[in-house]
Amino acid sequence: MAFGRIERKRGETPMSEINMTPLIDVMLVLLVIFMLTAPLMSSGLKLNLPSTQGTQKQPPNPKAIRITLTADNAVRLDDTVITPEALAERLQALKGSDTEVHLRADRAVPYGQVAEVLGLLKAAELRKLAFVTEPVGAQTAAAASAAR
Repeated sequence: MAFGRIERKRGETPMSEINMTPLIDVMLVLLVIFMLTAPLMSSGLKLNLPSTQGTQKQPPNPKAIRITLTADNAVRLDDTVITPEALAERLQALKGSDTEVHLRADRAVPYGQVAEVLGLLKAAELRKLAFVTEPVGAQTAAAASAAR
């Protein structure tokens, strides 16, 4: 009988280095996702205004002005026809005030014309803007009464 040391195989030693490959892969995937979604988050103005379901009748605001863009390219300010230059002057007179603007645009109005009015509002520093729409049920009722 030998009283000696029993040789035992040593197990594998734990890795003392962090494997960076999975971390780099995850970071690259996140980078690609952010690169793709960043432009989508900055452009959030999709307009299909005339037919909305959540439209509620709001009480009229006496300080509000109404700008209406009609299908025949006429611009109205509080039910009076006005030129775009005169509209710009009127809006500049209200510059920086707390006036609320209600913008109504016909479906046939090109988006470029709406964008021009929005540019005039931005130049006049008018920040309270409401896009006025009609409820879906009101449009069908108006179409039915027009057909009679």
